[in-house]
Amino acid sequence: MNIKRLIIGSLAGMAVLAPAAQAQVTADEAKQLGAALTQLGAVKAANKEGTIPAYTGGLQKAPGGFKAGSGVWADPFKDEAAVLRIDAKNYQQHGDKLSDGQKELFKKHPGFYMDVYPTHRTAAVPERVLANTVRNATTCKTAKGGLAVDQACRGGIPFPIAKTGNEMMWNQQLRYKADTTTRSSRSWVVDSSGKAVMTSQQQTFEETPYYHEDLDGRDDQMYWRTYSVTSAPIRKAGEVTGLMDFLDPTQKPRRAWSYAPGQRRIKLAPEFSYDTPVASMGGVTLFDELFVFSGQMDRFDFKLVGKKEMYVPYNAYKLYFGCGVEEQFKEKYPNPACWRWELHRMWVVEATLKQGFRHAYAKRTYYIDEDSYGAMLYDAYDRSGQLYRSIFNSMIQLYDVDAPYTVKNVIFDFNKGMYALVNDGLVGGYGVVAKPRSNRDLNPEAIVAKETAR
Repeated sequence: MNIKRLIIGSLAGMAVLAPAAQAQVTADEAKQLGAALTQLGAVKAANKEGTIPAYTGGLQKAPGGFKAGSGVWADPFKDEAAVLRIDAKNYQQHGDKLSDGQKELFKKHPGFYMDVYPTHRTAAVPERVLANTVRNATTCKTAKGGLAVDQACRGGIPFPIAKTGNEMMWNQQLRYKADTTTRSSRSWVVDSSGKAVMTSQQQTFEETPYYHEDLDGRDDQMYWRTYSVTSAPIRKAGEVTGLMDFLDPTQKPRRAWSYAPGQRRIKLAPEFSYDTPVASMGGVTLFDELFVFSGQMDRFDFKLVGKKEMYVPYNAYKLYFGCGVEEQFKEKYPNPACWRWELHRMWVVEATLKQGFRHAYAKRTYYIDEDSYGAMLYDAYDRSGQLYRSIFNSMIQLYDVDAPYTVKNVIFDFNKGMYALVNDGLVGGYGVVAKPRSNRDLNPEAIVAKETAR
């Protein structure tokens, strides 16, 4: 795998050359935040071609047609036309801006294409998150070889001037995506024959206590908590699963649990981690591929390679809200007409399996958005170096709450010749909760009692 024509500025160069141990940001370096860099650490300027514009604060104003509370966000770019179509005939001309997964689709499926639209740097977060990020730049540290984050980090991106791969992956895990969200969604698997099967319909609650100003009795090490209630297929109706992750997973590893109506009891589920397949998503994705990456970093060495311009699924309002269920699927890949691709700068992180550790993959590459720290593209390779799976993770900006939102993604399994569409929202299914629920209401017993009483 070759990563060519890296676009590495002075800060990216420091990131590549820095040692893998803890790397302090100096006061002089931190002065770049809000100057040459945005307060989150992205390059503020446009690229030299002008195809990536300067950052001007993101999208914080709702377009006409938006109805607050509807669970649908109006597309501010619905009238734009594509400026480029990449297909099987010309993809090699654009190969330096494509992931291996994108190239594989062009090689295998001549009908696949990518319509590229004008780039809009819409990602925006609340002012308190910006202020906390600037503070974190000189105070946050990793610990235990990058596997943990100091508890002094709160309320913002921990490493806006990241110098190691672990720091960048912590940015991805601790990125801002609204304090508390709910969604109703379905996941689909399209098998090698082209048949689409719904593998789950779920109601999901997600919170990020890392961004809560009032922890309300929550463990101050907990940074993420989620649970999902399955309503379909009927054989899985009533199942509930939950996950909690912590800032020092070496001390407090992921706490996972499940409830099955037939057994009528809550069980701990330590297997909901690493390369265990996610059953509710048809087994096409692994637990440490949720949101592209989640969980512990102890089985891989993470290297921050640099920054690269890439075509990624950005401002994907049509994909989220404009395409019906049947319209989204082709036999071998999702319907390209539903997807919007834009050129953005991505941080590149390579993960290599540590000697003596076991995992389904030997190597992984993550492409992480400089403006939001969401992972937009991802490739995974087996022990022979062959491409195994890829993920395209799409983004929209929730402009009414200043939150970049990246939940709807497609996962390709190139070994089995199948793909999955994950977190396909139901009508009015995406929503934002204004206030967190109490800690007492979010223990597994209370969740199950509430959900089974419906």
